[in-house]
Amino acid sequence: MTRLAAMLATFRGIVLGLCLGAMAAPVAGVAQAVQDAPAQNAQPAPPTVPPPAQARPPATTAPGTAALPTSAEGQPADLDLVAWEETANRTETALGEPTTTDASLDLLRAQMVDWREAFLVAQNTNSARIATLRQQIAALGPVPAEGQTEAVEIAARRAELGDQLNRLQAPGIAAEEAYRRADGLIREIDRVLRERQTDELLELLPSPINPANWPAAYGAMRAGVASIVREISIRTTLPAAREQLVDNLPAIVLLLALALVLIWRGRHVIEALIQRLMQQSSVRGLRIWALVLSLGQIVIPTFGVIALSVALLLSGMLGITGTVVADTLPVLGLVVFTIHWLGGRLFPKGEELHLLRLSVERRAEGRFLTTLYGLLLGLDGLRGAILEHQTLSEAARSVLGFPTLALAALLLYRMGRLLKLHAASEIAADEEASYGNRLVGLLGRGAIAIAVVGPVLGGLGYIAAASAVIYPAASSLGLLGLLVIVQVLVRDIYVLLTRSEDNGKNALVPVLIGFALVLASVPLFALLWGARVADLSELWNRSREGFQFGETRISPTNFLVFAVLFTVGLLATRLFQGALKGTILPRTRLDQGARNALTAGVGYTGILIAALIAINSAGIDLSGLAIVAGGLSLGIGFGMQNIVSNFVSGIILLIERPVSEGDWIEVGGAQGIVKSISVRSTRIQTFDRTDVIVPNTDLVAGKVTNWTRFSLSGRLIVPIGVAFGTDTRKVERILREIAEAQPMTLMNPPPLVALMGFGPDSMNFEIRVIIRDVNFSLAVRTEINHQIVERFAAEGVEIPFAQSEITIRNANEIAAMLRETRQAAAATSPAAGPGAALPMRPDMMPGEGLVPQAGLSGGYGTHPEDKT
Repeated sequence: MTRLAAMLATFRGIVLGLCLGAMAAPVAGVAQAVQDAPAQNAQPAPPTVPPPAQARPPATTAPGTAALPTSAEGQPADLDLVAWEETANRTETALGEPTTTDASLDLLRAQMVDWREAFLVAQNTNSARIATLRQQIAALGPVPAEGQTEAVEIAARRAELGDQLNRLQAPGIAAEEAYRRADGLIREIDRVLRERQTDELLELLPSPINPANWPAAYGAMRAGVASIVREISIRTTLPAAREQLVDNLPAIVLLLALALVLIWRGRHVIEALIQRLMQQSSVRGLRIWALVLSLGQIVIPTFGVIALSVALLLSGMLGITGTVVADTLPVLGLVVFTIHWLGGRLFPKGEELHLLRLSVERRAEGRFLTTLYGLLLGLDGLRGAILEHQTLSEAARSVLGFPTLALAALLLYRMGRLLKLHAASEIAADEEASYGNRLVGLLGRGAIAIAVVGPVLGGLGYIAAASAVIYPAASSLGLLGLLVIVQVLVRDIYVLLTRSEDNGKNALVPVLIGFALVLASVPLFALLWGARVADLSELWNRSREGFQFGETRISPTNFLVFAVLFTVGLLATRLFQGALKGTILPRTRLDQGARNALTAGVGYTGILIAALIAINSAGIDLSGLAIVAGGLSLGIGFGMQNIVSNFVSGIILLIERPVSEGDWIEVGGAQGIVKSISVRSTRIQTFDRTDVIVPNTDLVAGKVTNWTRFSLSGRLIVPIGVAFGTDTRKVERILREIAEAQPMTLMNPPPLVALMGFGPDSMNFEIRVIIRDVNFSLAVRTEINHQIVERFAAEGVEIPFAQSEITIRNANEIAAMLRETRQAAAATSPAAGPGAALPMRPDMMPGEGLVPQAGLSGGYGTHPEDKT
């Protein structure tokens, strides 16, 4: 409730200024009367830094004020230290008083932040002049050791420069001391406020479920409503108020009619327009325009509520409480209609894009739950506005806060169930749940758990603790839904710009933008869960100041400067590489390998120079990292030995260039064409069109065969065999003629035909030729083989093939045994004739019972003749 009240108070002045400023003169008078605030609400202005002034000598400084001359950067450095001391002492006194309110501490904290910023700027006063003086003193040489003397002129100059340095350093030292004090007071204020917030969360109120506490709540609510009625009745008796009502009656009637139309029919008109737009499928960016048009469901009804609020204020019948309620209505309307719109986008009625996989009934339930939650927040804000000026008892606070708390918990529970249903439907549709699906399921289970625990805490009397978990949980789900809607909008815009529906949905750019949106929303989630704006601003200030690392202070500004300069240097390097590769190098006599090596070397050198310039410009001192780097070098040497070895080998390959892109090489059993050489590995494309990644160390330390690096010519060997008995001289002549007839064959040295030896089935010859380009070796080999077949067929030269003869040494014994077996079979079976095949027994192996067939070497038949 306190968070909602703060938001209402912030928005109140904006709404009234927009509405009342557009009315006529009588309306402006009423607005002026409404906006008049009591004097006690005025806050003292925070301390400010005086306007820039010229550097003044200490002799002219006012008593109690330390003169801080203008810095070399041109920033004012004069600070009123007397005012600072008064503010610091007042802050320390307030911290020592337990009765100091949170608002007073926040005001003092804001003043301390202003002073701290001023002192942070003042610390760099005269920094350029101080650096120059230190260089001058260093130029005079080291201070003489004890017992040694120095020239009088040098000693006097050293003393003079030392005095100047001390005077210039004094303002910065004083500013640094004051900065430490202001920073400490800010930390102490934050600690006190956090302790109070913790105590408030752990406050135990009377149980709201105890009927004995209900009359107090009823009485408080009745008193609030009665105060509004009493104020109206008092205003009706005032002539000035009645005259104001009569004068503004036409405007009031017009505003009330406008409010009725906008609130009652505005949303329906927008829905009808959206439906008509969705039917026009030819419109590009249909979902984008539908989303933009749907925002009218927030804007139009909210203007209706604003008109209602202005009409109530113009009546002149409202007192203090009524005015607060009227001022609160626009904000409450904005909250209610925004949540209603959010539910309509997350749980749409039609069959358009569904963010959650739910049935029509479940989507209707989701819209009902979100709208009811918005109305619940609106009623709670209205109750707070009515009871704002009343002092409630603990029992009344407990009982009045519990009903909305319990109802919000119920809505949160039902919303968690819907999220679990979506996760279950995704799991049923997909075999493996995605990360987003698991996250949605986890959110659903968390919402259910909070919805169960929150009312229990509230029923026990811990209303603040229950409110601190239930309302932020429900609001966080709404914020997550809003992020999803924005992510879909970004994706649709990207699809519209790229005009690619399929590629746009799976593109990386919308995902990165969505990730950035999630990071940007982290402070909003922190605010929802109880973080103060001061905490976030303090965290931002700390990050701006950076952190100390040795003698170097590193801040996000340093990283930003480094990133920008390094990116510029990298882009410049890439542009120069492109110009070098596409325009300059092709006009030189360098081969392709040298061009690639030179381009890669320029790229690495440019990246190194860009990194050094970026580091130096960002003010990052790497000297403090020398000890750390030395300690890590040993571990890096062992742990990254192979990586460093491959990196060094890659540099060697680029410099010596034993292997270049486009070469045909053979290494480690793999051969192919070199496609790319990086600092770690080399990619080879084999002749099977597969890529082989070879570490650069293997190319430098191993054995590598490069077929095309220094010469494209190479030797081709074609073996051939001829039958025994062929004229070898004739074969040599034919083969030499075939080799010399090839267009790719070099005649110096001439082709060679060699009789290599005698094999089991043939006489073996080889054709050895040197061809102009080994890349065509396969084509040359194929053509030579074709011509060999043609010429051998024409010349009657036989190309042998492998033959085998089987000789049975004991054929007579086998034949006798088979005859005896046949006779025995004939005696038992009269049907068996002399030429019948032997019967097969179940235990006989295949081939048993067969006899060698006469006249066939190695053949089998049913005749017992021998073949030796």
